[in-house]
Amino acid sequence: MEHDRFHRHVQGGAVQPRKVLVVDDSKLMHKMYEVMLRQYPLVHASDGREALQRLREHGDIELVLLDINMPNMNGLEFLAEMKADGAIAAAPVIIISVEGREEDTARGLEAGAAAYVKKPFHSEEILDAISRLEKGPAA
Repeated sequence: MEHDRFHRHVQGGAVQPRKVLVVDDSKLMHKMYEVMLRQYPLVHASDGREALQRLREHGDIELVLLDINMPNMNGLEFLAEMKADGAIAAAPVIIISVEGREEDTARGLEAGAAAYVKKPFHSEEILDAISRLEKGPAA
């Protein structure tokens, strides 16, 4: 199961991933994630190609926060390449995008995303999605 990949260190009773890859072409979004997710070490990429490179450079990335609409390689293209590469396929992906129609959500989940959060969002929505991944599926 993908959630088993999370590093099992406990901080304040919560299990947390060691490192999170943020993939978004907006510098403002990267700054927002830095504030919102300051408890997590972050690695940054501005498009899918750069994200693939970061995953290969940082073998300890345990979660990917992914935008869909980006130049060079969009989020769904990135997700397909990531999931096809056995060396980097294990990290769960949360899509965070303005593309929030039901069919967009379904496409993202079918492509291998573990969760989908629509922009604009509240920080609690992201933290809740991460928490759900850490806990794994309900028994």
